Amino acid sequence: MRKNVVKNASNEPTGLRNIFRSLRYKNYRLFFGGQTLSLIGTWIQRITIPWLIYRQTDSVFLLGFVGFAGQLPTFILAPFTGVLTDRWNRYRILIITQILAMVEALVLALLYFTGNIEVWNILLLSILLGCVNALDTPARQSFVFELVDDKKDIGNAIALNSSMVNSARLIGPSIAGILIASLGEGICFLINGLSYIFVIGSLLLMKVKPQVPNKKKPDIFNEMKEGFKYTFGFVPIKYIILLLALVSLMGMPYSVLMPVFAKDIFHGGPYIYGFLVGASGVGALMGAFYLAAKKTVLGLEKIIPLAAGIFGLGLVAFSLSHVFALSMILMVATGMGMMMQMACCNTILQTITEDDKRGRVMSFYTMAFMGTAPFGSLLAGGMASWIGAPHTLLVGGITCIIGALLFASKLPVILKNIRPIYQRLGIMQK
Repeated sequence: MRKNVVKNASNEPTGLRNIFRSLRYKNYRLFFGGQTLSLIGTWIQRITIPWLIYRQTDSVFLLGFVGFAGQLPTFILAPFTGVLTDRWNRYRILIITQILAMVEALVLALLYFTGNIEVWNILLLSILLGCVNALDTPARQSFVFELVDDKKDIGNAIALNSSMVNSARLIGPSIAGILIASLGEGICFLINGLSYIFVIGSLLLMKVKPQVPNKKKPDIFNEMKEGFKYTFGFVPIKYIILLLALVSLMGMPYSVLMPVFAKDIFHGGPYIYGFLVGASGVGALMGAFYLAAKKTVLGLEKIIPLAAGIFGLGLVAFSLSHVFALSMILMVATGMGMMMQMACCNTILQTITEDDKRGRVMSFYTMAFMGTAPFGSLLAGGMASWIGAPHTLLVGGITCIIGALLFASKLPVILKNIRPIYQRLGIMQK
């Protein structure tokens, strides 16, 4: 028995092999590679749209309103799409959603190059993309769980997924800043459209086990009700979702206001804008690699309030800074706190959720993380018009800190409810 223990311990990956251990699964490697290239294009477009709107209108409110409209469908549709994600084949859902997202980006490029791009058609296409993302996000979050054979590696897979997102977040804005300044916004939309070829190709190359269809198909509203009762009736899931929603509502819209800081506070252009968003991506990437190196989900519960607090403090300090170099450093801290909170929440939810309810729980995760953001964008745009962008971030940061403290006070009851699940899964000894 002792020899077996020593052997297993010696076979555990260490160093870089430990950080990237989920890449030993072929399907996950394909997903990781295709998504990385596609997400660079996505971030290029995400940076381009707010800049284009602000350049054309000089309206802080419109920045917030377009962000609101583009993400509102996620909030409205997520409860329905969560049920569909549990019912339908997630692999096929992803292929369809990626094709639709590619079409949206190419239409934006066509409108730009033909001189017909205006705020109203950007708004309309953002709403359509939001509808696509409402189905894509819970399906993609749930699909990652299927790509890893050994479920002990799910935390590593989610952390690597976050590192992939934030690598793109680091690279994309930098490329966008250069492209906008040299070639204009249209080329950014075109590059994003073409980048979807890689993720669609990687999906088609996968060998995925057929998903067993749910032959019992009760009324969709009963399934929604069941998902709601499960999500908000289980203390750990409830508090994780509520904290995530609060931080997303009050803190995440900081990215919507970055063009204002770049142009009005630091008196720069798209390069400064790209550097600020890129600095946040550096911090997020650092946090992702830290989490990827962890060999177990144990302890992630305590990281959640710490990360949310760091995020809030970063926003408060950034709102008060007028020195660009210091603001870059603060954006690194902000990005790290944001990513670590999001990834820890995702990992714990994926670990403790029952398989047949995963899509519905992840749809509430999507609502909390992305669905509340449109209200936050609208609120941030309105507040910035009234009290200014710096004071808006100050209020948001303080709210995030309060949320982190409240979550920390609930840790004992959260750990008490999670412990039996960890013991059943073999993550924690009885």
